[in-house]
Amino acid sequence: MATLTFLGAAGSVTGSKHLVEAGGKRLLMDCGLFQGNKELRLRNWDPLPVDPETIDWIILSHAHIDHTGYLPRLLRDGFRGTIFCNSATRDLCSILLPDSARIQEEDAEHAAFKGFSKHESPQPLYTVDEAQATLGRMQVIPDSAPVRISSHFSVRLLGAGHILGSSMVELTITENGVATVVLFSGDLGRYDQPILRDPEPPPRCDVLVCESTYGDREHPTDSPLDALGDIITRVAKRGGAIVMPAFAVGRTQLLMYYLRQLEDWDRIPTLPVYVDSPMAVRVTDLYVRHKEDHDLEFSREAANGNHDPLNCHEFHLTRSAEESKQINRMNMPCIIISASGMATGGRVLHHLARRLPDSRNAVLLAGFQAEGTRGRSLAEGAKTLRIHGEDVPVKAEIIPLHQFSGHAGRSELLHWMSGLPEPPRRTFLVHGEPQAANALQAAVREQFQWPVDVAAYQQEVKLTPPE
Repeated sequence: MATLTFLGAAGSVTGSKHLVEAGGKRLLMDCGLFQGNKELRLRNWDPLPVDPETIDWIILSHAHIDHTGYLPRLLRDGFRGTIFCNSATRDLCSILLPDSARIQEEDAEHAAFKGFSKHESPQPLYTVDEAQATLGRMQVIPDSAPVRISSHFSVRLLGAGHILGSSMVELTITENGVATVVLFSGDLGRYDQPILRDPEPPPRCDVLVCESTYGDREHPTDSPLDALGDIITRVAKRGGAIVMPAFAVGRTQLLMYYLRQLEDWDRIPTLPVYVDSPMAVRVTDLYVRHKEDHDLEFSREAANGNHDPLNCHEFHLTRSAEESKQINRMNMPCIIISASGMATGGRVLHHLARRLPDSRNAVLLAGFQAEGTRGRSLAEGAKTLRIHGEDVPVKAEIIPLHQFSGHAGRSELLHWMSGLPEPPRRTFLVHGEPQAANALQAAVREQFQWPVDVAAYQQEVKLTPPE
């Protein structure tokens, strides 16, 4: 009897891991890191509830670290199977996973040097070498076409519109001649957004596993260009710098696209724009190269040889740590885009430590900030922020801009579900904090009258249809 066990992203947004078992085989849907509060982060260090050696395959919906970042640890602990994903996700993972490992190595070294870790010899969760070894386990499969993995499992990837390569995953499980279709939404993108195509309509399924990140709220309907332009103009006039914590995948490219438009239309002053993330620039190259995910408008702009839609007029890339430090010696208006997007780590922490104490500056939070992250603390009005063992005063202007979210809002999630050809037999909501998941559950019951449950951490459910 086929079963599904929620080993992550249940009761929380991050740590996506959904274990499917059928015919004596095990398949893991996504393999992400937990991020956010200490309780969640500590789960990354706990042994997985199932032996990694017994997992036969992994399917990736997309490359974000909360969906892929546990992979090197799983290999360290014994996984020897195959990881399936599309070409764009494989290319992004080749950048993101080694970078994740590098950040963890640097953070462990910094903690040891500063002495603010409780451990005598802080260690990273995994190393760069282990992240590189993970890439050798990946096998690229095409989009849209069914791929039979074994006699029990067949998989098909369909566009989810969230980031480059993001997919919903249609998993067909066959036991005793009976097929059961489980549809994992992955992270669903928004409709009518620049650069990427809209999410594809969902196919028929018996069981739906749907994200609920923004299940309790809508995104603002006012223009993101207007909001961004007003902020930049206001902060520049008072001589301040704007720090934008941004994920290297998706958010950085969207911000660069809008900044370029605002510059071309003379809506903002031309300021130095520092992308303090070599990874983000490598990712941007992939966005240009993987044309299969582009929407029509972006395809037309990218085809114009005299116009680069993802490059500002005064663009500066910082590669080394020393170049990054040089930015913090500047006392003139500028824009700093740096990872991570929720300020959980990376170079952006150094920029926040430098800029937060000055009321002329601003921090723009362009997207979801998970519970327990520094980004959430800033969004909720924290007066100080703990960075590298020190309490940094928060005097800069903090500006959440939900228009830039890469996740579908509540009505967009419901719109996507309304495209199902027929109601699923069961629906499970994942990737949401409890308030968001519970709100979406109520909305689905009201609008569709479907059986819908909020998944619980380590809950096991039967997928086989009743007799």
